[in-house]
Amino acid sequence: MKRTQRGMTLMSFIIVLAVVGFAAYIGMKLFSMYSEYYSVRQALKGLQAEPGIAKQDPAKIKNLFFRRLNISYSENVKPEHVTLQRRQDGPGWDMEVNYEVRKELVGNLDVVGKFHADEQLTNMGDGG
Repeated sequence: MKRTQRGMTLMSFIIVLAVVGFAAYIGMKLFSMYSEYYSVRQALKGLQAEPGIAKQDPAKIKNLFFRRLNISYSENVKPEHVTLQRRQDGPGWDMEVNYEVRKELVGNLDVVGKFHADEQLTNMGDGG
């Protein structure tokens, strides 16, 4: 009775290794984009918890927001990506952050991520 070997050939192993390596490379590019988005969300949540934020003027709110982002080394969010509007149903502000991140992938191929985050800044600072 003749036994046949089973398993991967060297060529198939190299192909699998290349596919896994390329997937890991894409994952590293995407991780930094989503890490920055997480920092934006955390900065917005931190602003919402700030006492008296609903009474602040827009320039002060943007300044506090970008100071929080500087701590996490966010570099893709610019002041023109941030909008503040007075809330229609009560005191405070509606803050939106819309931005796009483009990372070079391979040659002339890029990975593009469009991100949106918003928060209602309603903390009056008087315990409520």
